[in-house]
Amino acid sequence: MLAIVHSRATIGVSAPAVTVEVHLSGGLPALSIVGLPETGVRESKERVRSALLNAGFEFPARRITINLAPADLPKEGGRFDLPIALGILAASGQIPAESLSDCEFLGELSLDGALRPLKGVLPAVLAARQEQRNLLVPQGNAEEAALASQGDVLASGHLLAVCEHLSGRARLVPVPRSSLEQAPGSNREVPDLSDVRGQRVPRRALEVAAAGSHNLLFFGPPGTGKSMLASRLPGILPGLDDGSAMEVASVHSVAGLPIRAGGWRQPPFRAPHHTASAVALVGGGCKKHE
Repeated sequence: MLAIVHSRATIGVSAPAVTVEVHLSGGLPALSIVGLPETGVRESKERVRSALLNAGFEFPARRITINLAPADLPKEGGRFDLPIALGILAASGQIPAESLSDCEFLGELSLDGALRPLKGVLPAVLAARQEQRNLLVPQGNAEEAALASQGDVLASGHLLAVCEHLSGRARLVPVPRSSLEQAPGSNREVPDLSDVRGQRVPRRALEVAAAGSHNLLFFGPPGTGKSMLASRLPGILPGLDDGSAMEVASVHSVAGLPIRAGGWRQPPFRAPHHTASAVALVGGGCKKHE
């Protein structure tokens, strides 16, 4: 018996597709996961087993083989717990397998079947839409996913609710899209250039750079106000368009940083430490492959 569940991995700000294939066969009871899983994914077998039993489902006493395809893509974290659990349930006939074809699933399971929130949900929403599939995410990621929702995002807090939805007994309501617009004057967390007293020449330089989309370099001894002035540049820049705002929000999602509901269109400001090297500014050195 074979079941196929669609999911998403995370690499940077992209969310490549992962197909979770679950096969039940005869033989001594065992569970193996293949497809380049890292430690967090290999440990999912214990979380999934406990979650299914505590939620009242039967864990098949069969030989279970789980393949995470493509095999050359590294998989990490607990984001595949939910699709693995659903694959086991579908392969064993406890939920209808045909209900899994038009939806993708992400979620880390606790031992009692509750779904824990993840990082990098926003890029997965955009990628799933390109494949014309819905995406089901943990309830804790609903607010973040609402930024990109077009009625194709579902959220649930427990494995039982997901199975009820797939069985057609209690349908989940799609997450409504949150407002993308920012009310004038609603975001007072951004430093304002009007707070600066004096500094006539650098203030003028900031205004010219913002108006003409020019580069700007401040240099001088410490304590003269370079960082203070630079941090106020986003306050006089125009708001980000939909595409740029979604890219910035995706970076925040992958990094696990909060996305401000009212100010996500504000251009971001980053202040690397003055001792950071050129390599560190662009993301560090080369990653060694095992």
